[in-house]
Amino acid sequence: MQDIETTILKLDKLSGLGIQISIDDFGTGFSSLYYLKKFHIHKLKISQHFVNGIVTDQNDKVIVSSVIALAQNLKFKVVAEGVENEEQLIFLKQRQCDEIQGYLFCKPLPAEAFVKMPVYEKPLYNLQE
Repeated sequence: MQDIETTILKLDKLSGLGIQISIDDFGTGFSSLYYLKKFHIHKLKISQHFVNGIVTDQNDKVIVSSVIALAQNLKFKVVAEGVENEEQLIFLKQRQCDEIQGYLFCKPLPAEAFVKMPVYEKPLYNLQE
């Protein structure tokens, strides 16, 4: 990130190869609104630091709602990280979050256990309902 122009060129090449680019933990650390304008990205992943509080903290509600709206307006997919309960899921569904991940669905697994999981033909939750 010290040479933004080189980063832009590299990300554009990767995107040209069909690789989708995500900004992880958006809203924390080194993420910046400037990157949304300059980088060819496909997804924003909302940090679990904000998702954790959407049921109890008004500021987290506003931040998550705003990031979802921002992503939608920029035509990015948005992923909520760290979803742990039904209340969070309902909040995210109401705001039409595209994807969710977290312990509500499955705790982290070693690769050997993952490949033994049953395959479902339908999503566990339809976020667009």
